[in-house]
Amino acid sequence: MTTSRPRWERLWTAARLATMVEGGAAYGAIEDGALAVANGRIAWLGPRAELPGAPQDLARRVIDGGGRWITPALIDCHTHIVHAGNRAGEFEQRLEGASYAEIARSGGGILSTVRATRAASEDALVALARPRVAALLAEGVTAIEIKSGYGLDRETELRMLRAARRIGELLPVTVRATFLGAHALPPEYAGRRGDYIDFIRREVLPAVAAEGLADAVDAFCETIGFTPEETERVFAAARALGLPVKLHAEQLSDQGGAALAARFGALSADHLEYLSAEGAAAMAAAGTVAVLLPGAFYFLRETRVPPVDLLRRAGAPIAIATDSNPGSSPAGSLLLMLNMAATLFRLTPEEALAGATRNAARALGLASERGTLEVGKAADFILWDIETPAELAYRIGGNPAAAVIRAGETVAGGI
Repeated sequence: MTTSRPRWERLWTAARLATMVEGGAAYGAIEDGALAVANGRIAWLGPRAELPGAPQDLARRVIDGGGRWITPALIDCHTHIVHAGNRAGEFEQRLEGASYAEIARSGGGILSTVRATRAASEDALVALARPRVAALLAEGVTAIEIKSGYGLDRETELRMLRAARRIGELLPVTVRATFLGAHALPPEYAGRRGDYIDFIRREVLPAVAAEGLADAVDAFCETIGFTPEETERVFAAARALGLPVKLHAEQLSDQGGAALAARFGALSADHLEYLSAEGAAAMAAAGTVAVLLPGAFYFLRETRVPPVDLLRRAGAPIAIATDSNPGSSPAGSLLLMLNMAATLFRLTPEEALAGATRNAARALGLASERGTLEVGKAADFILWDIETPAELAYRIGGNPAAAVIRAGETVAGGI
């Protein structure tokens, strides 16, 4: 008599699954579920009663979920987490009445961080970013976007992107790196905006692409950033190099950036407080994700709320991210952003969670791999000590993650 070997490496049972698959039950919920992992991927999931045999015969290790909820791992799809310096002094200035735009025009803002980042080595940038990413990992973030944009010269932009790649090697997180050379006009190009755009297109972008340092290209299309025409030139160069695009759009004014992004098939358009109906419709038609950033809205004390109802009616997917950066959103918690998205923007808790899982994956071009609990996808998920998934958006502070799983292995927590 021969005994068949278990087909799975691990099997979680007695858990409630929030698959976050669209349609059907709220949160895609499966009560009293089970989830199996093989070769770092989800091999089976469904009601425990439908397991094709006794758990101990199916997996090398069986883990009792204890009635906890399992959701897909969280994805932070918009960060500037690699940088040097901080801007606490500007925080004080804003509290005294100065606006974000006024600080930027006086030489502060992004350019303040540029000076600090240009002076930092690659090792220093990695050392500074590592604990910031580790804090996100501890609450269930296993995929993260990291932008450049605080160098605004060739060498520092490349250094930032190399640092981002190293973060993905040093920590159990998937890193998507984004080149954001068109973030601000550096002082050495004052009065020569066209020359700087040419510099990005002809010298920096090709170097980024040749070294394989970026997964996408971004720009800041705004009155204190770059015009739609300048942005379009950057996008055309990116697409010629085979790189997808995304855009900081409609944060402080309506520049038509969302429609421009959609025309280039952008992965996402982000911020969007001043989004128009035309922009929302264009995004929906192109499948461009609307990434909302409640941390920046809160920190800058903005009053213009992104048009969430407009996005819903248009059918544009909505994602949520920290926008972790030193100037406008020094945020270290994606869970807190879920609460802010619900409280400040009136997203439902389910929409907020979808925004940090399913739709965040789409915003990074990772929808086929992550964002939902489905057979064949990466086994990245979280066991939560909660009674309902709504608690993830309900609570302010705290971290109910009992275990964070990446590729089937526990990388944080103790289960």
